[in-house]
Amino acid sequence: MNKELTDISKYLSFVLRHKPEAINLVLDEQGWAEINALIANTKDYELSVDLIRLVVETNDKQRFSLDEAGHRIRANQGHSICVDLGLSPRVPPSQLIHGTAERFVVQIEKEGLLKGNRQYVHLTESESVASSVGTRYGKPVCLTIDAKRMHEDGFEFYKTMNNVWLVDSVPSEYLTLPKR
Repeated sequence: MNKELTDISKYLSFVLRHKPEAINLVLDEQGWAEINALIANTKDYELSVDLIRLVVETNDKQRFSLDEAGHRIRANQGHSICVDLGLSPRVPPSQLIHGTAERFVVQIEKEGLLKGNRQYVHLTESESVASSVGTRYGKPVCLTIDAKRMHEDGFEFYKTMNNVWLVDSVPSEYLTLPKR
């Protein structure tokens, strides 16, 4: 993805996940926004339906979805605002992975994984994806989560359209931390 598309992707993440009110954009309960309203309310970029479709189709992390008619867009996960993504609980694989930076490991060991300002903790089945997430914040570390035991203990897991697993929190007793 070129710089222009990356910048637009970051902009869409900002308004669709965190601050739709920054451009007077209305999201419905499931996080959907009318594309025409997004285009009309955006002043920082020259958006078009085709450009938005291109960002959605070429985003390597598949952060966004279009509705079947192609008239609405939403972020697939990562919201700090309350939206109902309409996901049903799923049985997770026995292990999942969370990518973070080495400097956060001591705190995670004490507190577990917390959702912070997001609606959920994000997990993956892929060590390479987890490592790339951790790289954004420093020296990457991959934490292994005993998802099978968590599920057996009553935690609900959800899986997004782009294969991100979501859970409310991961207490430290379910984590395997890297050896130091």
